[in-house]
Amino acid sequence: MSDPETIAVYDRRAADYAARNEGYIRRDPQLAAFIVACPQGGRVLDLGCGPGISSAMMAQAGLEVDATDASAEMVALAARAPGVTAWQASFDEIEGKALYDGIWAAFCLLHAPRADFPRHLAALRKALKPGGKFAIGMKLGAGEARDRIGRHYTYYTYEALMDHLRAAGFTPASETRETGEGLDGSLAELITVICDG
Repeated sequence: MSDPETIAVYDRRAADYAARNEGYIRRDPQLAAFIVACPQGGRVLDLGCGPGISSAMMAQAGLEVDATDASAEMVALAARAPGVTAWQASFDEIEGKALYDGIWAAFCLLHAPRADFPRHLAALRKALKPGGKFAIGMKLGAGEARDRIGRHYTYYTYEALMDHLRAAGFTPASETRETGEGLDGSLAELITVICDG
């Protein structure tokens, strides 16, 4: 993510975001399934880690956690968690080959411009070890727009999202769908997909 307005919102609202989402994240069945699917002691990337709640849970489960976010305030929160190595980075800065046993990308890539999405997925696929797990959370819909508090979103239909994942070399294996309330108070259809790499 490189949209300055979106990053500024997360910098201003980092603590609020953490408070609003902690319960949801701790109850997320897909996060629990992702943790179990990764090898004990494996190395994982929490992409767009936000305040690091997911990162902390992964580290508590014995995983070696790298956490990145474009928001400096979010990284500062994530870095507080024991066992989490957090740094500020955009999606474009993710590189390397066969580094991770798992990549958790929960509701972050929805901020990437549509034209950049395939390139980001390809870089993540390259960074994933053969047989690794890739999890992605998105808001379903169509078009690109800013929400009520100024964050940029790119929406995909279910079919388009699946096509993008398969084109990048991922095999969707399980998913959950639900309606959730965002930081701006609006409701959206949420999907989290765990893929085999």
